[in-house]
Amino acid sequence: MGRDLLLVIDMQNVYGPGGEWSCPGSEKVAERIRSVIARKGTDMDVIFTRFLASDDPKGIWKDYNSENAGINGDRYANAMMDAFKDELKRYPLYTKSVYSSLDIPEVREAAENADRVIVAGVVAECCVLSTVFSLIDLGCYVIYLRDGVLGLNGENEKAVETVLSGLEPLHVRITDTMEYLNETV
Repeated sequence: MGRDLLLVIDMQNVYGPGGEWSCPGSEKVAERIRSVIARKGTDMDVIFTRFLASDDPKGIWKDYNSENAGINGDRYANAMMDAFKDELKRYPLYTKSVYSSLDIPEVREAAENADRVIVAGVVAECCVLSTVFSLIDLGCYVIYLRDGVLGLNGENEKAVETVLSGLEPLHVRITDTMEYLNETV
């Protein structure tokens, strides 16, 4: 088995406890992601992404940015969760202004060079789902860590899993963090 890429999508304060778009369970998910990095970080590549509104949005993104101007302008909300402060000293953080992380050239290149892309982060029904579809379109095999991904609620998380389950096993494997960590090479 070759090298994996762990793609940690948008673990920003706005999705954490007390955040405007808080995803229930973000602290537990952060712990799980950190455990993957701690156990496999030397054997895999790790990339973090974050969403920041574009200064020059196109099309419908103008409306999105206008509607969410308060959040977009909140430095704390847009900062990465403190849980990742140590990891962010060791691994790159790239910024996007659309849902898919593959809009970032460095992420796209890393994904093209990986044998598998492990997906974790938020928000399941937006940035994560868009990124998974972009990865599949690029020809990447995706490991979706169901307990390492959060939606705005459990119903949305399940809906994303249902959609992705139709792509198993050819394009995607939906698994849990511990199962991924315990797989044999």
